[in-house]
Parts: sequence; structure tokens; C-alpha cells
Amino acid sequence: MAQTPACFGSCLVSDIQMTFLSHIQQSRSTRRSGAFDAVDVPERPSLVAALSHADAASTAAAAVSAPPTLPLSASLHLAVAAARHVDAFSDLKLRVHAELVVELAELLSVDPPFPPSVRQMVERAAEEGIIRADPSIDWTSRARLAGEIADEVLGFGPLEPLLRDPTITEVIVNSFDQVFIEREGHIQPANCTFRDSDHVIATVQRMIRPVGRRLDLASPMVDARLPDGSRLNAVIPPVVLTGPSLTIRKFGRHLMSTDQLVSVGTLTREATEFLRACVRARCNILVSGGTGSGKTTLLNIMSAAIPAHERIITIEDPAELRIQHRDLVSLETRPANIEGAGSITQRDLLRNALRMRPDRIIIGECRAGEAFDMLQAMNTGHDGSLTTVHANSPRDALARVQNMVLMAGLDLPLQAIREQIASGIHMVVHIARVADGSRRVTSIAEIVGLQESVISMQELFTLQTDTDGVARLVATGIRPKLMERLTSAGEALPLDVFIA
Repeated sequence: MAQTPACFGSCLVSDIQMTFLSHIQQSRSTRRSGAFDAVDVPERPSLVAALSHADAASTAAAAVSAPPTLPLSASLHLAVAAARHVDAFSDLKLRVHAELVVELAELLSVDPPFPPSVRQMVERAAEEGIIRADPSIDWTSRARLAGEIADEVLGFGPLEPLLRDPTITEVIVNSFDQVFIEREGHIQPANCTFRDSDHVIATVQRMIRPVGRRLDLASPMVDARLPDGSRLNAVIPPVVLTGPSLTIRKFGRHLMSTDQLVSVGTLTREATEFLRACVRARCNILVSGGTGSGKTTLLNIMSAAIPAHERIITIEDPAELRIQHRDLVSLETRPANIEGAGSITQRDLLRNALRMRPDRIIIGECRAGEAFDMLQAMNTGHDGSLTTVHANSPRDALARVQNMVLMAGLDLPLQAIREQIASGIHMVVHIARVADGSRRVTSIAEIVGLQESVISMQELFTLQTDTDGVARLVATGIRPKLMERLTSAGEALPLDVFIA
């Protein structure tokens, strides 16, 4: 049975198009059976004519009862009018956008971000272009179209409103017509789409151009950072089968403080005091966790405890850390060029950083052989180093470090690697995303040595759920072996911190 016109008024663009296609298929089958005459559809109505036609069809269809013998003409006309109304808006945006790119070529020759005055100028020019193209468009629609055109000219098109929304933490594009967002730890569909796959690729090219990365058939995968520090990953065919795919991990415009972490339950006040003391006492700390668990955010906050007089060298691929420090040098890897030469890895940067007189070395994330050089630095006087690793638990984190050392291509026995880990890393802090979508530090474990071939660890803080079902990080009651180191560094803590 044909759907009522009221349904079409509340559907999204994709629903209207699907309904339109279903009506076309149903009308063809009915036409083959001779049940009703062919519908004469106009070629291209103006925007006002399309709306008037849709209203007239809706009124006419609503005046008729809905028995099974209702002809599909009214519903079909309504679907055609609505779909063509959307197409007319899309065509108008394309025409005005093309005109603005030519008119404002000199103004747009610099890389983003653009000041607000430039956006206001582009929006005014877009409104003037819309009025010239179709004076019948009402003010509300004209302002909305002008904003969308300005996003396309100055920003990242349909993604621009999502990137401006501070409540959105991740933007996911599976294909040009499937866009999702993450809000409060939960993924949900976004109310926007791209025109086609070429539109997605053009948007990605605009994003990666300022950082010198490329995306083409020879290099169909790219990692980059946006001007606001967000991380971007994109893949295009032939390595992805559903069309260009894009993932943007957004970071807050303002760095979180330790007080905020305590207020949201990520850490407790006692655990925060202990971690600050360990950073100031130059302990080597490994932060572990899964994807999107908050490792980078935690690393940023822990780095705030580094004294102002110390020199920090950061190494990343790509750059994500937002460390606020006076004496800071940030190094970033570089991919190979189109000839396959010129790549600079994290391991290359780490070797160079050792010659830059660092007091602290911070690696955004250890992924491969740089773990060996990091352990070498930790065991040769470069205490106070920080890094992250993907793992499911503190014990798994140490196993991953061991495997990454083997990836360095050195024929080292496992016993020697474990001795380096046991003497180089002092503590493992594990953070995870729990069932309700929040991020919590689930374990703070200290490495106490090597017993035979097993690295010994003792958990100082662990996440426990009380009788009310509330999860909280609590002390295990174990006095850390690091207390002597903390005391000698002037960071003595009361034993109450470690009492459950």
C-alpha cells in the first residue's frame, strides 16, 4: 500500500529518495499490469514550483480516503517533487560555490583557518549569488544555504558543523552517504551526507594539504592532524570496498585538568597525587589502554607535572600531544615520498632526540622498533620518560613492549629484553573505556623486578565496584617500592594515600 503524504513530510532526504525509487518500481510493475495510466512528470520545476506542487499533491492525496485501490499518482508526484526540490538546492549550491571559488580565488589562496571576517564576507557573497540564481528562496533557506556554501569554501564541507560541535568526540564516514558521530561514548548517525565519493576525497585532500600529506592510488591511506589538533585517518579504494572512509578523533579545545579528571571519575585525588609525585621524581611511566580510551589525554595531564626548567622532546606519528611547557621541541615522523624514499620513522627521531640534550623524552605511542631505543634511553640516564602503548591490561602492556623490541630486528634473547623492561620502566598506568562509555583509570601497577624469567608487578590502585554499583579507583593497601625514590626527590607522600 502506498504511504501517506504525511510520512513524506517527516522523512529525511535519504528516506525520500528510497521511497521515490520504491514508487518508481511499483509504478512500473503496475503499468505492466495496466492498473493505472502513466504519470506525466515535469522535467525540472523551480524551487517554489516544486514546493507548491508538493503542497498541492499532499492536499489532493489527503482529501482521498485510503482504500487498497488508491492510485499511486499523488504519492508518486509528492516523492518526485520532494526529491527534485532537494536536487534543485544541491545544484544551486554547486553553482554558487563554483562562482565564489573563482571570484574569491586571491582571498582563498592561503591555508585555513580563516578569520571570522572572511567567513562573513563569503556568506554575504553566497547570499547575493543565491538571490541572483533564484530570488524566490525565502530568507531562512537562503541563510542556511549560505552557511553551507561558506563551510564548503572555507572549511571542510558537511563535516564543518560536526567539527565545531564540542559535544562530538569522533566523526566517522563509512561512505559518502553514511556519516556517524560519537557523543558521550556512544555512536549515532549524523544528520549530513556528502554528494558523492569524489566530494569525500576532495574534502580529505583539503584537510591534509597544510601538513604535507598525500592521498592517492599510490598511497591510499593517510594519517594527519587538523589545525585544532584532531587526528585524521582516511582510506580510499582499492583498499576499502565501500568507498572513501574517514575517521576524525577530536580533542577538546581546552585541555582537561586533573581536577576535571577527578570530578568525572577518571581518577581519584589520591591517585592523582601519587602520579604527580612520580612524574616530578622522574619515574619512567608507561600508559596503556585501548583505542579511544584516553591515553593521550592522560599523558597530556601527567606532563603538566614536569618542572618548568626541564627540556622536553616529544616524538609522535602524527602529532597529537598538546603539552603546555616553556622549553619544548615537538618532532613528527614523515612518510615516504612518491618514489618511496625520504621516510623518517619514530626510531630515527628518537635517535636524533638523544643528541638534543633532553631532560624528558615523550613518545606519543610506541608501535614498533622504537621501543628498543626507548628502553635504551630509560636505562642510560634519561629518566622521567613517558610513552603510551595499546594493550588490554598492564601485564599485556609489558608483553607488547617485549614484542616491539623484537621488531627492531636485533637478535636479543628474551631474558635480556625482560631485564631491560624490569629495570627501565617503573610503572604502568592502564586506562579503559567502561560499559557506560566513560573513561576510567582501571589500574596503576608498579614493576618491582624480575624473578627468574617473569617480570614482577604489584598493583597499587585498582578499579572496584561497590555495593551500589559505582566503580571507583581504590588503593590496594600495598606500600610502593618507589617510596624511597619519591622521598629522595623531595616528594614524600603520606601512607594514607595507599590505604584502601
